[in-house]
Amino acid sequence: RRQRQMCIRDRHIPEAMYKASGITVLGKRIKTLVFTTDIAIINNTNGHAIMAVYPFTPTLSITNAIIMSSSLPVFAGVGGGITSGIRSVNMALQAEMLGAYGVIVNAPMKNETIVQMKKVLDIPIVATIVSAYDDIEGKINSGADILNVSGGKKTAFLVEEIRKKVGYEFPIIATGGDNEQNVIDTINAGANALSYTCLLYTSPSPRDS
Repeated sequence: RRQRQMCIRDRHIPEAMYKASGITVLGKRIKTLVFTTDIAIINNTNGHAIMAVYPFTPTLSITNAIIMSSSLPVFAGVGGGITSGIRSVNMALQAEMLGAYGVIVNAPMKNETIVQMKKVLDIPIVATIVSAYDDIEGKINSGADILNVSGGKKTAFLVEEIRKKVGYEFPIIATGGDNEQNVIDTINAGANALSYTCLLYTSPSPRDS
């Protein structure tokens, strides 16, 4: 019961996240991104943008539904694992035409595909990094405009290591963790914007509300 109530309440971004410097995309300064595809959360969050990534094959119907339902900028997932190559490039171009502010590629995305995307897109490409052993420089050289760091409990450490490689000018989004100290640590490590995962659970009975 407590978990359900917490998830519903936590559609709001932790205050500490607003201490981030932010990333400017298409004229909008973004400090906080909500990691969700839930339309109810998208329309009831105080985040600055939406990260619409999900563990299934990306489809335009889902991307369009989220963009049309959101008053916030949407960064759309376009694959990187099973979905890759020309399909991901086409998905990215269609997402841009539907109004996405950026596209997100998963960590396994090949650099060659990022190069192809860069040739056809005007919106930024956000490349996900999950390990210090990822080809960070290769992704940037291929055309990634923003890095999205997702390292679990090691996110702050990973951001710090990435900063040593790319300097302090390249924009970085990072997961904010589950408490304000994690958020502060991640910002201090060099993250410009924070993502926040929010789930909405429905109660099976009124007594659980």
